[in-house]
Amino acid sequence: MQRAGTDKMENEKKRYTIEDIARELGISKTTVSRAISGKGRISKETTERVMQFIAQHDYRPNVMAKGLAQSRTYNLGFVLPEEYGAAEFPFFRECMNGICQVACAANYDVVISMTEGLDISQLRRMIANRKVDGMILSRTMTESATQKFLREKGVPFVVIGPSENPEVVNVDNDNEGASRELTGIMLMKGMRRLALIGGSRRHLVTESRRRGFAQAHREQGIYTDEALNFMDVDNYLKAMHAVNKSLEYGADGIVCMDDFITGLVLGCLREKGIRIPEEIRIASLYDSAQLEYNTPSVTSLRFDTKELGRRACRTLLEMLGETVAEEENPLSYQVILRESTKA
Repeated sequence: MQRAGTDKMENEKKRYTIEDIARELGISKTTVSRAISGKGRISKETTERVMQFIAQHDYRPNVMAKGLAQSRTYNLGFVLPEEYGAAEFPFFRECMNGICQVACAANYDVVISMTEGLDISQLRRMIANRKVDGMILSRTMTESATQKFLREKGVPFVVIGPSENPEVVNVDNDNEGASRELTGIMLMKGMRRLALIGGSRRHLVTESRRRGFAQAHREQGIYTDEALNFMDVDNYLKAMHAVNKSLEYGADGIVCMDDFITGLVLGCLREKGIRIPEEIRIASLYDSAQLEYNTPSVTSLRFDTKELGRRACRTLLEMLGETVAEEENPLSYQVILRESTKA
């Protein structure tokens, strides 16, 4: 009886799963899958450890699971707008740094794709050739052709920024709340005629920041003059028009939606010989080194853009079924008060 029981136990050896192997060897499930499939970058030493374990424990992968593992590319796509300007490069660079940091820890690589308005040919080719497992979109737009295409194809994706569609997974800074707080500080400093100068209304973040600006005025019972709101400013001529009208309508402060627009406005004011902050005060709803080292330095909002990228990548990996152990830091912002808003 003793021997019969032993034989039965030996015949019913534990059936190991990829998760079991990963736990036993202290590595990720992704690494185990890559070692089995022979795809993806993984060290020779780690591959040998996995294969040795499999041989010792007579592991036979589930056919469906193995097929899934072999169909994975272990690449994530990061979509950039082709028309982004030099002033936006720091934002995209920091996002990319955060994305690559998390992707690398999970043994994924990041592939860049560019889109230009409705032209998403690069993205179409990438998906048709099965180059990526999922996508991260770096900008949210109204009527997004990119989002529509990815949803039609059933490709998992995460957008960085606000979303009009509740079914779309997104990660975003609190641009509305931050705009409300900075605008509120300027109003508490005694400014009553604030101009707002922003970029493209097709960018959803523009609307988020505009709402925060309006909310700050409502909370303090101060009237907002729509004649002092200027959108779709994307060059020096448009910025000069906005500055001229702001001064004509008696603005005592200007809130710029990002550092690029702030740079344009500063140049216009210098050309006109307007002193900051003596004659008008300036603030930006997005910080950069350009504004920190400007003379005078400019009051701005500072966001943790790298953490925004990390959060987007972790979210996408979880959508792909990966277990991401890295702890999340809260997405926060700081109001940096500088010389441009001093009384």
